[in-house]
Amino acid sequence: MLMLNGRRIQKVCSALVVLSPVLLAAVAVAAGGGDSHADSGAVIKDFIWRVINFAILVGIVVWALKKANVKGSLAERQAAIEKNLKEAREARAAAEAKLKEYSEKLDKAGLEVEQLRVAMMQEAEAEKQRIIAEAREAAVKIAAQAAQSADQEVLKARAELRAEAARLAVELAAGKLSGAVQKADHDRFVQDYLGKVGHL
Repeated sequence: MLMLNGRRIQKVCSALVVLSPVLLAAVAVAAGGGDSHADSGAVIKDFIWRVINFAILVGIVVWALKKANVKGSLAERQAAIEKNLKEAREARAAAEAKLKEYSEKLDKAGLEVEQLRVAMMQEAEAEKQRIIAEAREAAVKIAAQAAQSADQEVLKARAELRAEAARLAVELAAGKLSGAVQKADHDRFVQDYLGKVGHL
């Protein structure tokens, strides 16, 4: 309803613009009265031609404006601007949502990196403790093997000393040394033997 009234008003205004020079000319002629001068006819004729030229010019301008569809172009331009603004708002909202999403992912990734770092530190500490425990066990085994080897060497040395003592005892008992060995040598052999056995 308002659009129809606006169009009617526009048509009435256009008609007034086109007819106003003609009306002004009629008023001017009427105001001149009955006095006619010789050159007043030429002035009126000139004025009428000017009014006709002006009316043609106004008609061409109105026709050009309607042909150009200025109002429609402006409406289309306004619609395009509103559409672009709407798309820009939507794009901004989408960008903000993506920014929020990526910020959350970045925060989550930072937390995961920190958790991985803590887990790796714990795993490294556990590996260190395991290696230390294995080294201690190996040291205990090596010490036990060394002690066992030392015990075996002592037993071997004792066996060798016993064998030597037995050999000497056999030689003494057989009498090989009976004439050559004197009481002092015999005592010295016994003391040496007892000293060797005592060290074992």
